[in-house]
Amino acid sequence: MRLALDEAGRAARGGDVPVGAVVLAADGTTVLAAGHNEREATGDPTAHAEVLAVRRAAARLGEWRLAGCTLVVTLEPCTMCAGALVQSRVDRVVYGARDDKAGAAGSLWDVVRDRRLNHRPEVIEGVLAGECAALLTDFFRAR
Repeated sequence: MRLALDEAGRAARGGDVPVGAVVLAADGTTVLAAGHNEREATGDPTAHAEVLAVRRAAARLGEWRLAGCTLVVTLEPCTMCAGALVQSRVDRVVYGARDDKAGAAGSLWDVVRDRRLNHRPEVIEGVLAGECAALLTDFFRAR
């Protein structure tokens, strides 16, 4: 999560909402890819930290299936990102701060664990939640 927080800091310095993500290989320690929000920087509405990290991990592996991988992200994924995580077949999603307004991994929705879908990653929430939430609160308070 510390690496994801570093990525979130990069987003904030670039004027984007401070959300960062990393994808870990099946060994749980090798970082395959990282990403941070780049919507403002790129003008791309899909440039969320999770989507960018998943794209980069798939490119590195040469495979769209990220079976065995873990995505670590500072903020609970939204519906778009949750859908991308299901589609990429990650085994585990670890997130910091809950997103009661738009979260789709247990708070507002629970897309990643919807029994109607063919893949349901494990979800671990609340890792360094206070630090992750503070980064977002400070960012929006300054705006």
